Amino acid sequence: MTEWNASHIPDQHGRVAVVTGANSGLGLVTATELARRGAHVVMAVRDTVAAEREAGAIRRSAPRARIEVRKLDLASLASVREFAKHLADGFPAIDLLVNNAGVVILGPARTTADGFELQLGTNMLGHFALTGLLLGSLGRAEAARVVSLSSITHKNAHLDFDDLMSRRDFRASRAYGRSKLATTVFGLELDRRLRAAGSPVVSVVAHPGMSRSNLTPRAWEHRPRLGRIFSRMGLLATQPAERGALPQLFAATAPGVRGGQFFGPSGLFEMRGRVVEVRPSAEAADPAVGRRLWTAAEALTGVAYL
Repeated sequence: MTEWNASHIPDQHGRVAVVTGANSGLGLVTATELARRGAHVVMAVRDTVAAEREAGAIRRSAPRARIEVRKLDLASLASVREFAKHLADGFPAIDLLVNNAGVVILGPARTTADGFELQLGTNMLGHFALTGLLLGSLGRAEAARVVSLSSITHKNAHLDFDDLMSRRDFRASRAYGRSKLATTVFGLELDRRLRAAGSPVVSVVAHPGMSRSNLTPRAWEHRPRLGRIFSRMGLLATQPAERGALPQLFAATAPGVRGGQFFGPSGLFEMRGRVVEVRPSAEAADPAVGRRLWTAAEALTGVAYL
């Protein structure tokens, strides 16, 4: 069987695709491939200057690409609400939402504008609010999909519902794993709720394995010398962003994808390899955990849906 790659992406003309964190790494690859195949791509980013530069490069390589940059800071619920309102006003329907943006912090604890632990607040709660606010627009599309970006780190994580913000005992790497577990739980619970409501929207999850992106250098900003050592070591174990983005591109575009599926690399420990369906951790797949996290997320963000 031929290995699935970006050349297999079906024609995307007529589709509106929103990609968060699209100015670099996996998000930039995703936005580029979708635009090359005809989608009207909205790059939802914090750094609009960097995104405009990348959007220009995409247009030069694909002159007919329809791509635009819009400001979105997932660490601010006010920004999420403003972005969602303007987007819904500008597009009667949205066909694809790729919840790609994420942060990795390996230094001291930091918080969002709303007081959430930064990684949980950005990686999961910001996307939870965004998806809920755009659900009406997604529901008006013929076959909309929401893709949530997980990580293999979710498999070793555990959610502490008595301390979701990791205030009692903050460990940066553990908090990141929890944020990605929460993202995975969200994507799978969203699928359950969409199906129960008879919605045409499909929710799927993907993870990139071990991929090179700009997140790792940023994670080591407080210890640059050690970061350089780990970056060199990582070159031996990781795959380029162009390959790392394939699971989320498959989830976003491949025919026959079903709600609740989870895609990642096929290789050892799912670190790299061709795109296949993979399994979430038992905790991520537990409907009781999904219900509990959903209740907490609605209370924290003030966004209620389904």
